[in-house]
Amino acid sequence: MPPTLQEIKTRTTEIERIFQLQQENQFNVARSTAGERIKKLNRLLEATLRYRPQIKAAMYADFKKPPLEVDAVEVYPTTSAIKHTRSNLRRWMKPQRVPTPLAFTGSTSWIQYQPKGVCLIISPWNFPFNLTFVPLVAAIAAGDCAILKPSEHTPHSSALLKKIVAGLFEENEVAVVEGAVEESQTLLKLPFHHIFFTGAPAIGKLVMKAGAEHLASVTLELGGKSPSIIDETADIRSAAARIAHAKWVNCGQICTTCDYLLVHESKKEELLGELQHCIRKFYGRQPDASPSYPRLVSAHHYERVKSYLANAVAAGAKVVAGGQCSDAEKYIAPTLLTNVPDEAQIMHEEIFGPLLPVRSYKNLQEAIGIINAGERPLTMNIFSKNRKNIHRILRDTRAGGTTINNATMHFYNHDLPFGGINNSGTGMSHGWFGFQDFSHARAVYRQNFPGALDLLRPPYVAWKEKLMSLTIKWL
Repeated sequence: MPPTLQEIKTRTTEIERIFQLQQENQFNVARSTAGERIKKLNRLLEATLRYRPQIKAAMYADFKKPPLEVDAVEVYPTTSAIKHTRSNLRRWMKPQRVPTPLAFTGSTSWIQYQPKGVCLIISPWNFPFNLTFVPLVAAIAAGDCAILKPSEHTPHSSALLKKIVAGLFEENEVAVVEGAVEESQTLLKLPFHHIFFTGAPAIGKLVMKAGAEHLASVTLELGGKSPSIIDETADIRSAAARIAHAKWVNCGQICTTCDYLLVHESKKEELLGELQHCIRKFYGRQPDASPSYPRLVSAHHYERVKSYLANAVAAGAKVVAGGQCSDAEKYIAPTLLTNVPDEAQIMHEEIFGPLLPVRSYKNLQEAIGIINAGERPLTMNIFSKNRKNIHRILRDTRAGGTTINNATMHFYNHDLPFGGINNSGTGMSHGWFGFQDFSHARAVYRQNFPGALDLLRPPYVAWKEKLMSLTIKWL
């Protein structure tokens, strides 16, 4: 039932109240020391571990996410991000001395990282804890205030997020706003200093437009058509196991997952056979009965993915494995497709589900051409033992991040930046890169004693022109 006008007005007033509290408190939070921020991170770490059973229960209630999977892709990324950040935060916060040109003798220069202020973090439903808490870790480390807006598609997880955060922070520092489109629209009208959004490219464009209204900096972690290339030298058994795990974890509802495969024609049948073996090994002959296989998050997303399957089959695609659907369960089996024509929807839209098109290629340039004909992906996986092939793919394609001889693993290394490029996103997160993203790198120049530049003030007589010429020539 849609909210009434009075309900919308009340919610808007509440959001504006919280935002105003954070605006007024931002400089108090900004003055916090490294030690004080580390204490906040430790509280978040302790709460994540303490609420671990409830996190698992909430995610199972939302879309039957297996408990071990919750630990692997929700809890561990959060706890490891906190540990990595607290170990490095004192160093990150220190002013960074930079060289000063000889022409400016008598001065020193440095970079001072300062909080951006009040930030908005809009997180998605597919990893509600990971993709809310990991950006929050960066915001806390930077000394920002933050309003968190989790997805309405995972109500149990969103309610638990609010409970956890309310027990850790005053709302004038960190607060959770639940709700749907109306609440997001209200938030995006406010003059935040930074917006961090994870979701689909179409919504990302709206977020960027909203940020532009207030000239707010924006980080967009989006998705797109992320390919995996398997060349003729790849270890097919290992590649299949790693692709299958990355593809069907979370029922394929991952922005970094393998959206389609490009396999050398000499290895296609072997790869298809190994992938079918992995499906049976991971989920049994009836994945719908497996406790290790989750469901699509909502009827809307289920119908969307099912329509991609129907459209592909109608266009001539062959279902090699899977294809079974249950409307009541919002269940679609792990599905392999071949002979998918270019015009099929599944080859143009991000799947975000358990369907995996497999396409063969004759030579590496053909595979590179297919990738470059589309939008730049968030992730690319390369399976190869040939260094020249790996180098060529890295050189001649563009992607937000790349994993070689595994799938999507670069996401979990906090010493690597995570982010997209163009249609797959803008800005970087994780570790040092997340701290930078939520900070302003303030340039500071200090004049310590008189320098040569003081001699170049008007009037511009001949000897000053000569001094300027010498400066241009030699410095």
